Amino acid sequence: MRISTHIICKNIAAISLVAMFFSCTNDSEQVKNLFFTKNVPVGVAVDVNHIYKDSGRVTSKLITSLLLDFSNRTDHPYNEFPNDIILISYSNKGKDSVTIKGDYCITYSKTLISKLKGNVVIINHTDSSILNTEQLFWDQNTNYVFSEKRFTMTTPDAIVNGIGFESKKDLSKFIAKQTSGPVNIKDK
Repeated sequence: MRISTHIICKNIAAISLVAMFFSCTNDSEQVKNLFFTKNVPVGVAVDVNHIYKDSGRVTSKLITSLLLDFSNRTDHPYNEFPNDIILISYSNKGKDSVTIKGDYCITYSKTLISKLKGNVVIINHTDSSILNTEQLFWDQNTNYVFSEKRFTMTTPDAIVNGIGFESKKDLSKFIAKQTSGPVNIKDK
């Protein structure tokens, strides 16, 4: 009787193991759906310092402490920078540069529209103009930035405060809305 109980326990263990192995599947579609429904990024990068080059020339640098890649989203894939972002772009063979900083950024891959929030600063190093605001939208296709939030634009000649603005990324062709303070206009 003792032997048969021992054999029965071994058989139950073996059947359980076989059932467990066959019940597990490795369906990539199920794994993908799990990431999609749980809104989990497919990639996470920490302490990123990425340099973009075109024809061997550095065109921009991206610096962030955390990058979350949600390119698994079928309708609206995006990258999220929840802690901070610094983007430095170089043009005119590196002579002109613009720095964009923010506490938070989300960039949609299909439309190339970025939304920056919290202590947003744009610095044009060529003409020493600085823009400060709390929120900024950037269309990377046209290099156009805009906001409907309060802003301060500082140039070597003036300080302009207002609510709402539009401009090129390098702060040229600036359109200010609801301004306050002295505004100097130069004829060119």
